[in-house]
Amino acid sequence: MTSRWPAWLPALGALAILGGAVHAAGQQPAAAGRAPAATLRRPSTPVKPPDAAGFLQRWLVLEPIKVPGQLTESAVRAAIGKDFPNQLAVIPRDGDRATVGDEPLAWHAVDTTNYNVNLYHFAYALNKPTSNVLFWAVTRVEVPREMRNVRLAIGSNAASIWWLNGEEVIGIYGDRQAVIDDGVSKRVTLTKGLNTIRAAVINAGGATDFCARFLNADNTPVRGISVRLTEERAAR
Repeated sequence: MTSRWPAWLPALGALAILGGAVHAAGQQPAAAGRAPAATLRRPSTPVKPPDAAGFLQRWLVLEPIKVPGQLTESAVRAAIGKDFPNQLAVIPRDGDRATVGDEPLAWHAVDTTNYNVNLYHFAYALNKPTSNVLFWAVTRVEVPREMRNVRLAIGSNAASIWWLNGEEVIGIYGDRQAVIDDGVSKRVTLTKGLNTIRAAVINAGGATDFCARFLNADNTPVRGISVRLTEERAAR
């Protein structure tokens, strides 16, 4: 895929006129006439550590895909199996596009100012549907050394399935609120370097969001990791 900002996005540090209002660069861009998502910003640094509670706050999110909005395990698995090719293998970059059916969709890199990513605000600001939709989200966690026996702990509104380095590790289903550590994976190993976390979140209606962090064996947040969406590093 080609890495580029969508043509209508401002460069970092610039100002953009969106829908007749001026917004500081760094906020999630809004569709014409809509305010940007209040809790979402464009990343302004190459690396972002988790927050004090260990939550991952930088993600690549694909614009929502229209689905029936059914939240049983079988329905969720059927929905995620009908999307763009290689969705469980591709490592997207900000501004990349994927076509689902005949609809082109864009990936957006976002930082959240909260512990969770508000997908409703994300979609609404882009004038995209918020009900009966599927969101794909991807992030990459950089680990300085191998870490064994950690667990991925997640919450989502509503159903979601999660993968670590291509392996499915947790799924939660039904009409539910996003609760911290609502689903916890089996014990997994984070390899030295970049580890890819991928989620598919389906919302039937109303609010929708998700949160994720890694926990040690004693249920404390994993420290010493950071999020880097690409493999490029700043010159040293």
